[in-house]
Order: sequence, then C-alpha cells, then structure tokens
Amino acid sequence: MRKLVALGNPAAGGVDGDAREAVLEVLRGGADVEDVVLRSPGDLDAALDAYADRVPVVLGGDGTLHAVVAALLRRGEAAARPVGLVPLGTGNDLARALDVPLDPRAAARIVLDGRERPLDLLVDERGGVVVNAVHIGVGALASERAAPLKPVLRRAAYAAGALIAGVRGRGWRLRVTVDGQVVGDGRRRVLMVGVGNGTSIGGGTPLMPGARPDDGLADVVVSYTVPPWSRLAFALLLRLGRHQRRDDVLTFRAREVRVEGEPAPANADGEPRPPATRRSWTVHPAAWRLIAPGG
Repeated sequence: MRKLVALGNPAAGGVDGDAREAVLEVLRGGADVEDVVLRSPGDLDAALDAYADRVPVVLGGDGTLHAVVAALLRRGEAAARPVGLVPLGTGNDLARALDVPLDPRAAARIVLDGRERPLDLLVDERGGVVVNAVHIGVGALASERAAPLKPVLRRAAYAAGALIAGVRGRGWRLRVTVDGQVVGDGRRRVLMVGVGNGTSIGGGTPLMPGARPDDGLADVVVSYTVPPWSRLAFALLLRLGRHQRRDDVLTFRAREVRVEGEPAPANADGEPRPPATRRSWTVHPAAWRLIAPGG
C-alpha cells in the first residue's frame, strides 16, 4: 500500500473544504495517508522531515505545488521523491497541461493508480523554480488586477484583469536573450515575455499551447507593444491560443533565457514577483517527478 502525506492549506483561495475531505476519503481508500495542514512556511519542511518515507501529495493549486517542488529541490530530493497532485486551486494550469483531472475525486484516483512522470524544471539565477510558467510584463499586471476579483469571478478574474492591464500598459524596454542569441534588443517596448514548460497561465489561457513539460526545452513568447485597440485583438487571440500568428509576437524554444532592462513585474506559477531589471532561467531536464495519468 502506497504511503502518502497530503499537504495543503484549506484556508487558501480556491480550496473547497468539502472537496478536500472527499479527496482524503478517496486517498484513504487505497493508501496509508497522513494529512498535514500548511499554515506557515516552516510547516512544509517540518512535514517533509516528519514523513520522509511518504509521497507528498499537493491538495491545492500551482502555488502550493511550486512551494513543494522548490522545497524538494532545495533538500536534494526532487529527482528521487515523486509528487502527487490534486488540483484544488483557482488556476490549476500545470494540471491542465498534464491532463490531471480537475475533478478532485478523479485526480485522487490518479494519485493512487498513475505513473511517475519525469518533468523538466525551470531554475532561475537565484535557485528559484518554475514548474509551469513565468511571465513578465502585462500578464503579471493582469494577475495583480485579477487578485481582488477572484472571490467573485473565479477563473474569469484573469480575463478581466488582462483587459484592464492590456489597455493601460505601455510596455517595457527589455533585452531578451535565448540560448545566447539576442532576440529583442530593448529598443522596441515589450508588452509581455512568457517562459514555460506548461501550456497555459491564468486558469487556462494558452500562452504557450505547444509546450511540452518533458522535452528539455522551455517555450518562450515575446509580445511587443502595439496600440491599445490592437492589444484588445491580441488579448482575444491569446484566449483562443492563436496569438502566435501575429507579426508582433515572436516564439522560440530554448534551454536558457535571460531578460534584462527596465524594472518589470513578473508572475511565477501564479505567484507575483516584484519588478526587477535582470532575470534568467535554465531548463533542468527531468528534474522532478509527478504522479500523472497513464499506464
């Protein structure tokens, strides 16, 4: 019988208490389960220490998964200790990319019966991780605008935030380098830079629809600033996953990405990051494992 430790914060946004109890019921029907509520940052490492022989199962969204994978990498356990995922967050974008069911009970059954799938990891210049995607610029502003709207609009909050940010944003002068090649020299303002292993952000917005989380490469999207009326068209095509057809949108695949220039806000796995003048990411292939659908 598989030994699990369920990790999550029932007080976090998007986590439904009844759904969480239903998940635990399913897990306990096929595994030995310990349930740990994460109320403070120190609780995570304490749980991983106390239950070192158990598979950590995230009951939450991309932010909680991000925290667990970051902790495992810091502890030197990411490659050896698989992670289960039951998506109880608002966006759940990595779950969407990996076909993990959004129905909590179905996802719990995957934890019991799925296979361990090696996945790539983006690691930044400070050792921080990205499990799904990081985006700089207007997308990060959209997430900030969406935050107060989530309790009411749920997934639709990101679309509303994107509309507000997209119309108001002027863009940033950013120099973008992929695998040593300069693809944006900073003279033309950039509306958004996206880097990721997953396909979507903001609860299903397909920023990088062709991305694969296990091919050793990150997908990169660079969108240049255009007049406000054209930004609305970009936003619509982005929601449809057809934005990459535009002349003001460039796409690349790379192992290393560097962004430098004017301070711009960022968002990594749904969590805001403060404006910075320099950021970089390197793909670490097969750096961690998720229990995913499949035989």
